[in-house]
Amino acid sequence: MEILHIASRKTLMCVGLVASIITSSCHHKEVEHVQEEQPQLILTNPLRRDTLVTREYVCQIRSCRNIEMRALERGYLEQVFVKEGQLVKEGDPMFKILPLVYQAELKSAEAEAQVTKVEYENTKRLTDSKVVSDKELAMSKAKWDQKVAEVNLAQAHLGFTNISAPFPGLMDRLRLRNGSLVDEGDLLTTLSDNSEMWVYFNVPEAEYLDYMSVVQPEERKKVELLMANGKVFNQAGRVNVIEAEFNNQTGTIPFRADFPNPDRLLRHGETGNIRMTKMVKGALLVPQKCTFELLDHHYVFVVGKDNIIKQERIHVVEEVEDLFIISSGVTTEDKIIFEGMRQARDGDKAGDYKFEESEKAFKDLKLKAE
Repeated sequence: MEILHIASRKTLMCVGLVASIITSSCHHKEVEHVQEEQPQLILTNPLRRDTLVTREYVCQIRSCRNIEMRALERGYLEQVFVKEGQLVKEGDPMFKILPLVYQAELKSAEAEAQVTKVEYENTKRLTDSKVVSDKELAMSKAKWDQKVAEVNLAQAHLGFTNISAPFPGLMDRLRLRNGSLVDEGDLLTTLSDNSEMWVYFNVPEAEYLDYMSVVQPEERKKVELLMANGKVFNQAGRVNVIEAEFNNQTGTIPFRADFPNPDRLLRHGETGNIRMTKMVKGALLVPQKCTFELLDHHYVFVVGKDNIIKQERIHVVEEVEDLFIISSGVTTEDKIIFEGMRQARDGDKAGDYKFEESEKAFKDLKLKAE
């Protein structure tokens, strides 16, 4: 029995050893299989080409003409001929103010003018008959002219009580209603000419200097308006005005772009974003997917002639969708890791890799260039 027990133990030990060898062999093959399936590095070169850069600026949208309609005389608001939000034509009556004293003043001035006219005519007859001197005739004529001027002034004051649209436009809400007592200067409403919109946006000083240092072709003066709903306005604008002074607090200068507004979609007071493009000649481009950040700095992996991976810091100056425009760090002769960055480590050997020409590697990236 003891001999059988020892034999059984030896048998079990042999089976365990064989199983261990088989397991170790399988594990070794799995490791080799995983190592074989690691993705191959793909390298490329940075690309240099002329590139369009798009920048966005917060903007304020203004009507080309937006005025306050105010009462020029004191009185009661007798009639309102328009409705809130109405589109009026030039010359359309809008308000009539019943004056308190100007009608009486006009009647009084007209009566006094008539009296001085009769006096002048009598004096003229006497002068013709050599009864009175020419000096008295001149004084009589001056009195009559003065009264006529007072009549014209009274008529002008009375005319101010009839308020008409000075240009075609869209009316805002009414600030006063029929029967309200109106004082001189009281706001009645505002009127906006929305046929063309003036869009103001602030440009930093450095970007202003870049813009002004290059003669801008007509095409580059065109801008787009991104509205508040995220859609692009269906009319192109043009930069027509750059104001005279910088804001020292913000370091910016206002630009003005003019947009036609045939459908009257845009209205005074809206906001949005202006998109303006500029050409960067000979821009050095690196795909964003090739870069990583450390302590707010951008880096790429470069494979040198010795096949060693080395991280290099790059200086980003512009961002163009999937690409960075850089000023230094690498050149078009350097080989940067395009695919397989996850297994790359600074100081490691790159091993076998695949190289793609930059034109092919950049083909599927979003790039606005000419």
